[in-house]
Amino acid sequence: MAQREVELILVRQLASYLAIPIFLVDPAGSLIYYNEPAELLLGSRYDETGEMPVEAWSTVFVPKDEHGQPLPPHALPLVRALADHTPQHGRMIIDGLDGARRTLDVTALPLVGQHGRELGAMAVFWEVDADR
Repeated sequence: MAQREVELILVRQLASYLAIPIFLVDPAGSLIYYNEPAELLLGSRYDETGEMPVEAWSTVFVPKDEHGQPLPPHALPLVRALADHTPQHGRMIIDGLDGARRTLDVTALPLVGQHGRELGAMAVFWEVDADR
């Protein structure tokens, strides 16, 4: 992992111990980690994808809204949380890298350190029944 703020290192460590899917990005929006529960929903191990810029991760899973319309990167809860510095929530359909289509509820939070330092953002998400 590249040189990171200590808070991001700690969030990554915490995420690695949790049983809920977590996706972590740096202040530029680059993916820096997702945990094992997230691997199951995204259809690929983090070790296989590694870090990637927002332009890559925001499209590689082919996110769509509930009506099947493509979601542009700026509409994704994690990108919105990073840009607006506010918590965001949304539902989306993704095509996992394993080829499986999944409906996810996503809650994204900006990560702000002491003295207002922007550290990035994290998303927690879970699979939902598409008919709900």
